[in-house]
Amino acid sequence: MLNHPPMQLGLIGLGRMGGNMARRLAQHEIQVAGFSLDRTAAAAFADEPRIKVLSQLDELISSLPAPRIVWLMVPAGEATETNIAALAGKLAAGDLVIDGGNAFYRDSQRRATQLEQHGIGFLDAGVSGGVWGLAEGYGLMVGGARAHFERALPLLRALAPAPDKGWVYCGPSGAGHYAKMVHNGIEYGLMQAYAEGFALLAARKDLQLPLGPIAEAWRHGTVIRSWLLDLTADVLHDPAALDRVGARIADSGEGRWTAHEAIELGVPAPVISAALMARFASQGADDFGARLLALVRNAFGGHPLPPAETPAHGALKAPQPGP
Repeated sequence: MLNHPPMQLGLIGLGRMGGNMARRLAQHEIQVAGFSLDRTAAAAFADEPRIKVLSQLDELISSLPAPRIVWLMVPAGEATETNIAALAGKLAAGDLVIDGGNAFYRDSQRRATQLEQHGIGFLDAGVSGGVWGLAEGYGLMVGGARAHFERALPLLRALAPAPDKGWVYCGPSGAGHYAKMVHNGIEYGLMQAYAEGFALLAARKDLQLPLGPIAEAWRHGTVIRSWLLDLTADVLHDPAALDRVGARIADSGEGRWTAHEAIELGVPAPVISAALMARFASQGADDFGARLLALVRNAFGGHPLPPAETPAHGALKAPQPGP
């Protein structure tokens, strides 16, 4: 029996998501050449024999056998634009670029056309799973030419929760990032509903409702159980944590894009839109629901916690555990 050489991948961006994706790929015997401008990144992967960290893009490209696959895990916007432009000038015809960041789908369509002019393939891959992806696997929504998708399938199977589930071919270029955009819009609505519900429970102070035990009970058998509720219950085991964070909730772009698409297409999306407006309203606010939402975002995605602020007059304090 012939022994095939292990699959090799170039991965640009070794942050919260990219670093754990590299580790999961390595667990599936895929050789990863990582590129990071962070000088401490190499030390973080010193004990990973299948991951090598390089500090020069040219070095990464030359280390990969042709035809190459290079996966981007950098923030949407300027960082993605800069890296795509650099790869367009350095890769060769037949190579493949996969953008796993949260890019706007129309930008992904444009980048696919840009790279095609150089004979380079492109896939837009929405990636979900946050900091838990290393252990649990990632959800992957992919757009681009079907042939490119088939070529990347071994990578998707390795990253997904199981080889046969958790990944989907969404359609032509832009379809993967469009699906991820709507996914994140739904996420906005779900988290806002949990935050509002628990804020209502907290406000009924005369009943001294035990938020942590209620959340824990709701995790089992109820129609509102979900992974986000699991994280909410974990957060509420320490009610005092709500007093240690500010109430400013960032929006990362996908919620705005989803609401804008709903307006353009005339599709009613009041829940997603209201959740987005609630994040806008949180700027300078100090309320229970916003602090809870901040902690849940940190729990599932490692998003930074806003610093705690001095409570405004009449601000809702975290309730004490009930008897």
